[in-house]
Amino acid sequence: MDTWDVMRQDDIGNEFHVASHDTRIGALAQVLVLESGAPHKQTYWIDGPPGPVVRTNRDLYLHFLHIGQEARAASWSLSAFLRALWKVSGPLRDRGELDPDDVAAMFSAAATTPPAEFDAGWRAKDLSLPGDEPEGYADWERVILSQLADLEDFVAAPRARRRASASRRRARRGRAAAPPPRSGTTSTPRRTWSARSRAASAAGTPPTAPACRCRPRRASRRPARTCGRSPR
Repeated sequence: MDTWDVMRQDDIGNEFHVASHDTRIGALAQVLVLESGAPHKQTYWIDGPPGPVVRTNRDLYLHFLHIGQEARAASWSLSAFLRALWKVSGPLRDRGELDPDDVAAMFSAAATTPPAEFDAGWRAKDLSLPGDEPEGYADWERVILSQLADLEDFVAAPRARRRASASRRRARRGRAAAPPPRSGTTSTPRRTWSARSRAASAAGTPPTAPACRCRPRRASRRPARTCGRSPR
């Protein structure tokens, strides 16, 4: 079975063996955890068969699915996991691109390290993206921090956020276009009367009158019934 060793070099050049892993992702995740701790002059790397191990999008999806199941079993909150993910991503900030193994290792490392503390300054910081889509680590960090700030706002004032969300939904419904007319009808909408409408007030409808949405009764095509008796 292949193994991957985590190695460390101290500030005077001495090399040490830290740990062995049976997966490359596990070894990379430990390096991220060690590098994201307190600042130091030591260097970490892995020694073993070269990658990548994650070769397809499906491989990455299955890895994320496994991490999610473990986080759910450990009762991780979304905020805590995002703060841990942001913490272990620090050693990768200078990378122009990440291969799938690095991305998988970042999520594995987040599930095994204590999360960073929430910074109240994130709530007042401008975290809008300079472009249409995220590009590079700086934009990815803005997305993570903005999500953390939104979660903290929701915890601080959930009712106010629900009311604001409901108000936005009502405004969207008010701006929505009227539905197209049904087949066989004209495009002119059928007028209805309501006690709260200005048209009803102008027509003299009392304020307490209920809204009338009845259609006019069609003329009957059936012949009138007769009793058979001659008129007197």
